Amino acid sequence: MSQATILDTIVAHKRQEIASRRELLPTKLLETSLYFNSQPLSLRKYLLREGGSGLIAEFKRKSPSKGWINQYAPVERTTLGYMQAGAAALSVLTDTEFFGGKNEDLTTARRFNFCPIVRKDFVVDEYQILEAKSVGADAVLLIAAVLTPAEIDTLGRLARSLGLEVLLEVHDGEELARSINADAVNLIGVNNRNLHDFSLSLDTSMALAEAIPNEFVKVSESGISTAAAIGQLREVGFRGFLLGEAFMRHARPERACAALVQEIAALPKIESVVA
Repeated sequence: MSQATILDTIVAHKRQEIASRRELLPTKLLETSLYFNSQPLSLRKYLLREGGSGLIAEFKRKSPSKGWINQYAPVERTTLGYMQAGAAALSVLTDTEFFGGKNEDLTTARRFNFCPIVRKDFVVDEYQILEAKSVGADAVLLIAAVLTPAEIDTLGRLARSLGLEVLLEVHDGEELARSINADAVNLIGVNNRNLHDFSLSLDTSMALAEAIPNEFVKVSESGISTAAAIGQLREVGFRGFLLGEAFMRHARPERACAALVQEIAALPKIESVVA
């Protein structure tokens, strides 16, 4: 099954799932969450901190292409370990059917960590933005491959009205060109995974770096595993680096994160940027 087909399957399932969740937890109930009126942390600012690692360390149990990566890793120990290791932010997969996650994973991470948390899911409906706010997220992921420019605008503006930041994920120049929207998006992520053949190449990020306006914080996603790669990406303007599987395939993901943070600390310093 191609990645494009997997995306279609995930989105179709997600729309059914949202209909069920909306019946169980109407919007009015989401708005009673203790997190709903809290002030989110700024992912932008944490990624741009002088001397910071720029790492967005991801908690991901499995993927559609790889199956189980780390089925039994505890959310508390792993995410707290990520933060203590020096990660700038966390990403938590909340999709159950395809990634083995759940909303409770993010809420648990929120209780144990004072750093920005990205709710990583397949957002196709405004309900999911409200849901993200209610479970304690600080930022949401929007995937250009599954959304129209109008949907990105609507979902992004809603997220920002709630104080959430928006990380827009693109895979190529065409998605980037049609999806850039400074009113709806704070950060732009380049996914280095090819949608058609699953291949990974940092060349994708390198090629798109100059096309992303500097008003957006640039994030490189997938296929990153070394400090050397992060050094190369920094040189072309990236300040955020999302790593999931590179950590999660280890028995103690937080230790793998700590080792990489130490290597990043030895890289040449980058100019300070004010968010």
